[in-house]
Amino acid sequence: MPFTTHAMAFDRFGAADVLAPREVELPEPGPGQVRLAVRTAAVNPLDCKIRRGEMQELFPLPLPHVPGLEGAGIVEAVGPDAGELAVGDEVFGWTLTGSYARHALAEAGNLARRPHQLGWAEAAAVPSAAETALRCFALLGLKPGETLLVHAAAGGVGTLALQLAAARGIRVIGTAGERNHAYIRELGGVPVTYGEGLAERVRAVAPQGVDAALDGAGRGGAIEASIELTGGTERVVTITHPAEAARHGVRFAEGGESLDLAGALAEATALHVADGLRLPVHRLYPLAEAAEAMRESERGHVRGKLVLVVR
Repeated sequence: MPFTTHAMAFDRFGAADVLAPREVELPEPGPGQVRLAVRTAAVNPLDCKIRRGEMQELFPLPLPHVPGLEGAGIVEAVGPDAGELAVGDEVFGWTLTGSYARHALAEAGNLARRPHQLGWAEAAAVPSAAETALRCFALLGLKPGETLLVHAAAGGVGTLALQLAAARGIRVIGTAGERNHAYIRELGGVPVTYGEGLAERVRAVAPQGVDAALDGAGRGGAIEASIELTGGTERVVTITHPAEAARHGVRFAEGGESLDLAGALAEATALHVADGLRLPVHRLYPLAEAAEAMRESERGHVRGKLVLVVR
């Protein structure tokens, strides 16, 4: 009998209720891989889309499936040619097998050592948000001195985008509900309220214009306003819905293109150590309550990230 580990998994697509406890085979690291004893795992909107079956056309997944793109933990086993990582190292980054589990495989090159200033919960929350923000910056061709409009600026990606852009000398305007405006200011952004009349409110705080826009909301006329404010579709990127991107003729920043995972971890870690990068954890859930964490993610209005405590 193979050794097993505990996980949360689904064997059919659907609502959060399809997620259930399951024993899965304990993964063994191959060349360039390590096995983590997972401490924390982030809950991302993409996890929910995958669970609902909405991403099958982009990257089909076999069932049953353990969700989770990123996490933090302790290296428990090391495969050949795994570089400098050793058993006992505390790391964070992306997993190959789902992170909603007590053990997960990861490519050694997609992990970074956890600095002592970065808590376990925050470490799980950084990787995807940082990589997505920086990939969107590259797609938009952002330069110091330009103005970037970020929709859903209080969310996980928005929170990182505000701080990483400010560190690069880019002015950021962030859309958010009024209760998050003080938070946006703390992160170096200029807040505006989303909804009807958004374009006029943005023009009021940016009379010099907006150079580019990153849509993390996917609703409320965010894409339409972005096209109007930037003067076209060329410098508008959305991370929400491929179909909406196609309908409006803007770029959908899908995760498969030119990922620089190591670079994202390095830049986020350096900024955190030097400046105290903030990525608030909205709420912690035990692994057994992963379905409820997904429900909260789907309801929206999450400031920062939701994180599962695995052990």
